[in-house]
Amino acid sequence: MPQLVVATSNPGKLKEMQAYLTDPELAEWKLILKPEGLEIEETGTTFLENACLKATQVAHALGKWAIADDSGLSVEALNGAPGLYSARYAATDQARIQRLLSELQDVENRSAWFTCAIAIARPDGSIALQTEGICPGEILREARGSGGFGYDPVFYVPEQGLTFAEMPSALKHTISHRGRAFQALLPKLKEVLSSQF
Repeated sequence: MPQLVVATSNPGKLKEMQAYLTDPELAEWKLILKPEGLEIEETGTTFLENACLKATQVAHALGKWAIADDSGLSVEALNGAPGLYSARYAATDQARIQRLLSELQDVENRSAWFTCAIAIARPDGSIALQTEGICPGEILREARGSGGFGYDPVFYVPEQGLTFAEMPSALKHTISHRGRAFQALLPKLKEVLSSQF
């Protein structure tokens, strides 16, 4: 069975990606985690650069196909912050939300968007595919909902009338930045991977 290495040591991230790669045409590919000892420094200046960097280095190190993503929240009034530093904005999800809300305390413009960039690298490290999905929304003044993780309780999607944390997982799976990125990626991915056999 051919292997597609997910450029993360986080089993949760692997499970999340697996949920998008359920197409029967991709069924013969087995997703595996990268080895824990293989550390990749995210030195890119965009989500796409970081995704490509991770996919390239993991594929090259292991000689296998690799998939990587990079994602985060950008807030218009904060000049795109936290952006690439979304996960490092504070020590915990709760602290990240608190910091975000306090920085936006007296701000009227609550526009924000989540971005997810995905890259697939060939075993030689060259990039075979890359794509990006964006989900626009706004930051609420207080948290709502108990699902999801990260900034989900304060990220509100007006067209759904719900925060990410209030959405049924099937809906979030479809309309989120990651869902949109995978929708753009999958047709091309099937083409590229099926050409390997």
